[in-house]
Amino acid sequence: MYSRGLQCWCTVLLSLSTAPVLGSLQVVPGGTWTASNGEHLNAHGAGVIKVNDTFYLVGEDKSQGSAFVNVNCFSSADLVQWKYEGALLSRTSTTASGDLGPGRIIERPKVIYNDKTQKYVLWMHVDSSSYGEAKVGVATGDTVCGKYTYLRSFKPLGFESRDMGLFKDDDGTAYLLTEDRKNGIRINKLTPDYLDVLEGTYLWKDHIEAPALVKYNSRYYMFGSHLTGWDANDNVYSTSTSLASGWSAWATFAEPKSNTYTSQTAYILDYGNGNIMYLGDRWVSKNLQASTYVWLPLLFSGDGKVSMKNHASWVPNVGGGSWEGRGNYTTYIGTNGKYSGGAKDVSCGACAGGKAAGYVGGSDQGTVTMTGIRGSGDTTGAATTTTVQIRYVNADSKPRYAGVTVNGGQVMKVAFEPTSGDTSVSILNVVLRSGENTVTIGGIDGGWGPDVDRLLVPTQ
Repeated sequence: MYSRGLQCWCTVLLSLSTAPVLGSLQVVPGGTWTASNGEHLNAHGAGVIKVNDTFYLVGEDKSQGSAFVNVNCFSSADLVQWKYEGALLSRTSTTASGDLGPGRIIERPKVIYNDKTQKYVLWMHVDSSSYGEAKVGVATGDTVCGKYTYLRSFKPLGFESRDMGLFKDDDGTAYLLTEDRKNGIRINKLTPDYLDVLEGTYLWKDHIEAPALVKYNSRYYMFGSHLTGWDANDNVYSTSTSLASGWSAWATFAEPKSNTYTSQTAYILDYGNGNIMYLGDRWVSKNLQASTYVWLPLLFSGDGKVSMKNHASWVPNVGGGSWEGRGNYTTYIGTNGKYSGGAKDVSCGACAGGKAAGYVGGSDQGTVTMTGIRGSGDTTGAATTTTVQIRYVNADSKPRYAGVTVNGGQVMKVAFEPTSGDTSVSILNVVLRSGENTVTIGGIDGGWGPDVDRLLVPTQ
């Protein structure tokens, strides 16, 4: 495409805004989700732990591909706006002989809290770059998003362990969920301090990976995927009233032949009020940094059946009540905006009218300004924090970034992961006032922003 410029379009970068009224905060599966540090949320193969009223997302840093860089931690009160808290573990500068050294594999990190020892315990899949070791690793921390002390790696009960998960039961007993390629998928009981494996609890002699376990209405549900590498498949679940026996045959829960809406199970989160959410990774095998997330609500019936429908976007409603599906938007076409600097129309076969607002950013500091944008119609007339979708194209192999202002306010840095042959969506959580609003999209530090197809703003 076109090269990146050098001049700076903006001078202030701030995290995503918040407002007293959270009107239309939405999860948008498969989009680029910009965290408070201005980067796409980098927490793949993640798990979630809730502490008081805050959710903490712990996952893999894929900024350098499959090799271990960090185990990252993010926090959120609403499951939509995420603050980068830091790294729990980071790559050491020593040789590759150490578990956390260069060229190592650390995957699917999960954290649970031990009420007796008052320690946070982190488990993870530990491996060589050839995946020849198949071990688990364990670390401990005093705070949920602080620095953790790495303890050791080993094969649980002497068996291989690849994809893994954790589960803490109502009585405080914890279990390691582990994929043993030679024998099947296991539930292993942990020691009371959660630092070792005590005994085996159950083994499925099936080739299932990506285990995730949740308990709902006194029944256990194990989720996982078939073994198809980075490619998605129809994920499955099994259910029982006992961890040790009586598990049902595996069954699909998403629409058949949807490949679980192009995702793989990472975690199942019960976030209260009967709301249970599937967290999946949409892997981009040739560019793992560009992998996104498919988070969707799960539906449980009284007979132990589970189903999951796809939603372009949905509202978690963490504060109370049930989640809501959303699909009504007002569309604002990028090429109808006002250009400045070097911005102009560019060809885009997948965009509205075959064109997009291009050459945003760069040395000519191109911008596109869109006016008359209305919020979600809060009945009190108050400003609302709303999830705006920016549909875009980025033909580069690396992320692009835009500086976005609303009504002339502070500049927000928004990430746009690469696209491939189609438009994609980046999420902008912003305060929209009652009435009309103005949104301006430009570059960051002289770099190119995306080609802007349209904005989608939720309606009430």
